[in-house]
Amino acid sequence: MGKKFKDLAAGILIGVLLSVGIYMVPQAVGADWAKGLPFTTQQLAIIKQVKLALETYQVDGDKAGKIDEKKMYYGAVKGMVESVGDPFTRFVDPKMLEEEQIEMEGEYGGLGIYITTRDGRTTIIAPIEGTPADKVGLKPLDEIIKVEEKNVMGMNSDEVVKFLRGPAGKAVKIWVRRKNEDKLLPFTIVREVIKIKTVRLEMAGDVAYIKLNQFNLKTDEELENALTVAKAKKAKGVLLDLRNNPGGLLDVCVNVTSQFINGGVVVGMKGRFEKANDVMYAQEGRATKLPLVVLVNEGSASAAEILAGAVKDHKRGTIVGTKTFGKGSVQSLFNLPDKSGIYITIARYSTPSGYILDHKGLEPNIKVSGEPKKNKKEDKQYQKALSVLKDRMASK
Repeated sequence: MGKKFKDLAAGILIGVLLSVGIYMVPQAVGADWAKGLPFTTQQLAIIKQVKLALETYQVDGDKAGKIDEKKMYYGAVKGMVESVGDPFTRFVDPKMLEEEQIEMEGEYGGLGIYITTRDGRTTIIAPIEGTPADKVGLKPLDEIIKVEEKNVMGMNSDEVVKFLRGPAGKAVKIWVRRKNEDKLLPFTIVREVIKIKTVRLEMAGDVAYIKLNQFNLKTDEELENALTVAKAKKAKGVLLDLRNNPGGLLDVCVNVTSQFINGGVVVGMKGRFEKANDVMYAQEGRATKLPLVVLVNEGSASAAEILAGAVKDHKRGTIVGTKTFGKGSVQSLFNLPDKSGIYITIARYSTPSGYILDHKGLEPNIKVSGEPKKNKKEDKQYQKALSVLKDRMASK
């Protein structure tokens, strides 16, 4: 990792976006960015006039609690942030930010889905394996239209999250629009406390099948343990499954990628200020010589795309599946004095060859349609990836 980027990397989130249980960055970029006064005297006067007019003339303005100054203030800040037209640049209030900090530890209450705003629609990036959302059959690119009786079309993802969250054990009903389906599909989902195990290892003979669900604070250790077990069981190849992996923390992504790539560039970043421009390199890894095949789909986003892109560009392995989500931007958290915060897109990233993933996605080396299946004999993508890997192992 470039020296100038070390202080920033811990404060960067790539790709896990908004979720029912949002992942976040643990700290902000330190800077003098808050010192300037961006508004003119006239603009400040207009803000004060609007506030005074509401307090004085709005028909219910004299009722207790109707005019909430904090709500007004947060609404104004939120409007400022949303005006830039970037769904990944967003304001979070203190309560939500505190919840996100807890969630980054890998445990939270909710449905187990990652969502984002895409083309003005609340879109599911991916359900988390084994969670209520996964069990009822929600899929990547499903669009959430209704939550209970509330139409959420046109809302941003932060607002939708508030309707989806609730106590563990309590059900919520949602309606989604799915590609090639004529009618909205209803799903009743019982919320649970979601405990995320980011890495799962299965041995298929001498093949180590590693399912990587996301990149959070526990992923490094979990992957290290999985590779240790795989080595002890004399694995001769690795099948890395990144399907429905929505991303996570940038420094964790680089560490994970380093386990499979023998040096070289992992990702390049380009932004508007010095620390947002860097090239990050692979370090020494444990599985750099084993034949490798990587599974991806439309639910593979951001950090997952970085890993797959590095494998592809370095010709380290074969990418199998369908085109990835196409989330190629980097967010950093700026903490505000009242413990709220702003996530701001500070850079876009590229694969080692310079390919920009944002809004385009990564094409696999071998395209295979389908979706993950619990019964791997019915999983066309898995079976093809396994066949490709065994051919590589045999030719080694």
